Formats: sequence, C-alpha cells, structure tokens
Amino acid sequence: MPAPRTHEPSAAPPQDSVSDVVRWAAFSCVLVPVVLVGYGGSLAGATGAALGLVAVTGVCRVLLRQSERGAARLLAEQNRGHRGRHHRTGVGAHRGTRQSADGAPLD
Repeated sequence: MPAPRTHEPSAAPPQDSVSDVVRWAAFSCVLVPVVLVGYGGSLAGATGAALGLVAVTGVCRVLLRQSERGAARLLAEQNRGHRGRHHRTGVGAHRGTRQSADGAPLD
C-alpha cells in the first residue's frame, strides 16, 4: 500500500481552479449535445441543452471569479495588519488621551 502523499510546496505556479472548472464545463457543453444526438435525441433538443449549459457555465464563471476576488481581498486585508477600527496612527491615535491642537497632553 503506498504511503499517503503530503503536501509539499512545488516550484510550479498554482493552477487557476476557475479556469479548470470552466474548461471542463466547456467540454461538457460540447459533449452533451453530441451524446444526445448520438443516442437518438433531436437536434433541437441537443441545441437547447447546449445553450442552457453555456448559460449556466457563463453565470458560474462570473460567480467563481467574483468569489476569488473577494477571497483575495479578504486575505490581503488580513495580512496587511491594521491599527484598530479606524486605522488611526500618529498623534492622537491613542484612546483616552486628551490633547490640545498642537498635540500636547491636556492632563
């Protein structure tokens, strides 16, 4: 029995999973009508099935790309490291310290 594979970083760039899914969907958009006609289905029915698959594939592609962009944006935001809710830095950034207009503490 072979040993289970462990995930090792490779030198190859990561594959674009959305492109893989869309490629397989495009393949099915061609294959399904061919099979339908091959097994005695009508040409009109096969054309309708192909058009439906193309529409669903297009919508799924758009949604997958949007999801990838959202995930990338979320990951970038998490890795950026922010300073509090309003991202304030510099003079006056610390809560609870009252300061004058020139930045000197009022306590």
